[in-house]
Amino acid sequence: MKIKTNFIYSSILTVSNFIFPFLTFPYISRVLGVNNVGIYNWVGGIVQYFILFSMMGIAIVGIREVAKNKNNPEELSKTFSSLLMLTVLTTIISLMVLFILMAIVPKFGEYKEMFYIGAANVFVNLFLVEWFFKGIEDFKYITIRSIIVKGLYVISVFVFIHHKEDYVTYYLLTVGAVVLNSLFNWIYSRKFVHFSIKNINLKLFLKPFLILGTYLLFNSMYATFNVAYLGFVGGNKEVGYYTTATKLYGILLAFFSAFTGVMLPRMSALVAENNFPEINRLIAKSFDILYTFCFPVIIFFMFFAPEVVRIIAGVGYEGSILPMRIVLPLMLIIGTEEILIIQLLMPLNKDKAIFINSVIGAIVGVALAIILVKNLHSVGSSIVWVCSEFSILISAGYFVKKYIGIHIPYKMLLFKFLYAIPYILICYVVIVLFSNSIIMLSVAGIASSIYFIVEDMYISKNNIIRGFLQRKL
Repeated sequence: MKIKTNFIYSSILTVSNFIFPFLTFPYISRVLGVNNVGIYNWVGGIVQYFILFSMMGIAIVGIREVAKNKNNPEELSKTFSSLLMLTVLTTIISLMVLFILMAIVPKFGEYKEMFYIGAANVFVNLFLVEWFFKGIEDFKYITIRSIIVKGLYVISVFVFIHHKEDYVTYYLLTVGAVVLNSLFNWIYSRKFVHFSIKNINLKLFLKPFLILGTYLLFNSMYATFNVAYLGFVGGNKEVGYYTTATKLYGILLAFFSAFTGVMLPRMSALVAENNFPEINRLIAKSFDILYTFCFPVIIFFMFFAPEVVRIIAGVGYEGSILPMRIVLPLMLIIGTEEILIIQLLMPLNKDKAIFINSVIGAIVGVALAIILVKNLHSVGSSIVWVCSEFSILISAGYFVKKYIGIHIPYKMLLFKFLYAIPYILICYVVIVLFSNSIIMLSVAGIASSIYFIVEDMYISKNNIIRGFLQRKL
């Protein structure tokens, strides 16, 4: 399947991942309130950390190894069985630690009912095996299944969530969606592979599984740890502010992440073929796509963060505005990171370099969290996240240049920024002329889109949009 087709399916999936929550989030934020939204996200954030530990490096190693063996059914089943057995072991350890903490940490005990639901989430993720379908590049199935489950989830939210105290039910519905996805995936996976304890080779995958798993754990230290630590020192309301800001930001980055997710198995295959000319071409295209869309989006939401928060989350979430503005540059920082790490270092098996990146980010993140979060709360958490990701970007840039000789195209970056400056004028004029939030966002969005098309097609003469529509990527 072509990258373009996969990207379309992945983009549809990514859009659905945020359109469906957008159908529920304005409702949920108003019904539950910022405090209970904070509780939901605090428990969910901690449980997510245990899920990360239970899955370790499977999200990366799984895609990479399945992509290598997808044309060999026998080896594919062996690889699948070995990787799944590794996740069985780490899931058992993860659940044991979670139950111990539920017994000895008072705040865990305060929300014990939700943590039991979270424990079920940890267990069910074992059977999600999303990495397998990404490895065989079956993005069509992933997309169709996800849309069906999310549609059922949205309906359930409006049927069962009506009161402020329904945040436990809301979390149960969220985990229920994971259960359905896991059930469908496990049944469908049997069409391609079968699980067997025979010929399992844990040793072959153990090292990258642990190294890349540690990378993901460290990489989430300044995101997941931020939420957990903020809950302890700042309270549920501050968690509500921070998670609302980062949820809105996540929508902006998701479209490029869809492209990156498609590129990992393709890059792994190209590395196996030693096709470096094609790798260089696709990397240049990746930077071009990122920078083309990044600057106008950042500028737009920097100006209209108050209106976006007010419309999406409602009254009482004004504390999310400044954190949202602080994290917006992460779209550029993390987008560049994903190119360097996911599209280059991971397919090239530079696991040690990836591990070092994560250690640097974790050290910066934890140190700054201890210094800033206690006093600055959600604003401090936002600053911590940006600084941590920037430190990883610098480290990843160093290793990519050292091993491959590819560097960040600073000249392209500068030109894209200069071409985006008129967006500042457009947004400023719209704010001066209009006071209604809906009209303001609509006019600014239309005007910015017109400038974007004219500039991209006729001024900078960039062929990304035209090329994507008319040619193979």
